[in-house]
Amino acid sequence: MSGTRDRVLIVGAGPVGLVAACSLSKAGIPVTVVETSPELPKDLRASTFHPPTLDMLDRFGVTPKLIARGLVCPQWQFRDRKEGVIATFDLGVLKGETNHPYRLQCEQWKLSEELRDLIEIDDRIAIIYGAKALDVRQDDKGVVLSVEHANGSPEEMSARYLIGADGARSAIRKSLDIPFDGLTLPEIFLSMSTSFNFDDAISDLAPIAYLTDPTEWAVLLRTPSLWRVLLPTDPNQTDEQIKAPAAMESRLQALCPKPGAYEVIHSTAYRVHQRVAATYVSGRVFLAGDAAHLNNPLGGMGMNGGIHDAMNLCDKLAEIWHGAPLELTERYSRQRRKVAIETVQEQTEQNRRMMAENDPAARARYHEQLRRVVETQESHKKFLMRSSMIQSLRDLESVA
Repeated sequence: MSGTRDRVLIVGAGPVGLVAACSLSKAGIPVTVVETSPELPKDLRASTFHPPTLDMLDRFGVTPKLIARGLVCPQWQFRDRKEGVIATFDLGVLKGETNHPYRLQCEQWKLSEELRDLIEIDDRIAIIYGAKALDVRQDDKGVVLSVEHANGSPEEMSARYLIGADGARSAIRKSLDIPFDGLTLPEIFLSMSTSFNFDDAISDLAPIAYLTDPTEWAVLLRTPSLWRVLLPTDPNQTDEQIKAPAAMESRLQALCPKPGAYEVIHSTAYRVHQRVAATYVSGRVFLAGDAAHLNNPLGGMGMNGGIHDAMNLCDKLAEIWHGAPLELTERYSRQRRKVAIETVQEQTEQNRRMMAENDPAARARYHEQLRRVVETQESHKKFLMRSSMIQSLRDLESVA
C-alpha cells in the first residue's frame, strides 16, 4: 500500500477533478489526482462558462487567462429556423450580481491546461497518469483505492478521503453501488465544428443561438476559432451513417445554404443521458461532476454544475480537515442534488422540449413567453439569474 493517509485522493483529471485539487490545495490540504489517460483529457464537448463559474475560478487567478483564450459573449438568443430571432438575452443586466456579466466560450481543455500549470508548481498536488481506478473501500479512518497502472501493475493507495470525479461511467460510483437513475434521450446528438462563419450568412445572429424547429432543432455556438453545430439525430443510424461526409454536408446546407462545401474540422455523435446519483456521499467517498449527474447540453450547465460541485464540496472538506464533523458533507449532497434535479435537469429538459415542440399553438406560446421575458428589466434579469446558474447557488443557503 503506497503513500500516506494524510491526503485526499481525486479520481479523474478533468476540469472538475482539477478544480477540486486546486481548491483543496488552497486550504493547505495535500492531494493526489489519479487519471486513466496518459495525459490531460482533451474533451471538446463543453465550451460554455457561465458568470458564477468565472467568479469561482477567479479564486485561482485563471479567469483572465481563459478570457484571453476564449470569446466573451454578452448576448445569446432563441431563434426559429424559419422566423429568425425570437428573443435576445443581454447578460449585461446581471451587472452588480457577478464580476462577469457574460458567457465565455472557451473549450474546457483550456481550463484544464491553465489549472495544470498551477498544479505543476504546487508541492501539495501530484497527478498520476495512466492509472485506472478499479474500486474503493473504506473504514472509519480512511479510504483505500485500488488502481491498475498502464503496465498492468496493481497498486493500493490510501487517503483520508476520496473524490470521484471520474465521469459518467464512474468506477467509484459503481464500486459503491450508488444507483444512477434517470433516462436516456431517444435521439443521438451530432456535434460538428466548422470554419464557416455563420454570422456572415445569418442576420442578427448572436454567438450562442438556440434554434427551435418542429422537425429539427439546432444549436449554433461560436468558439474563438470555429462554429459548433449541434443537431438531433435518428438513433437508428450507425455512427458511420451519422458522420458520413455527404450526410453532414446535407444537414449543414439545409441549416444554412452556401456556395461550396462546408469544412468540418471535427465531429462527434453521442447519446445523451439525464441521470442523478441517489447520493453524492458514501462515508469518506464523494461524487462530483458527471459521476454524480448527467444532463443534456442545452443550456451549457453540465461542466459548470460540476465545477460548482467541486467548490461546494471542497469548502466543506476544508472545514472537516480542520475539525468539523464529517456529516457536513451530507449537506453537500442535499444541496447539489437539489440543484441537479430542480434546476439543471428541469431547465435543460425544458429547453429541449421548447426547441423540439411540433404543436403550432404550443410553439407560438413558447415564443410569446420568451418575447415577454425580455420586455422588462425585471423579468429579463430574473430569467438570466436562473439560466446563468446564479440563483441556484444563492438558493443553496436555504438547504439545511
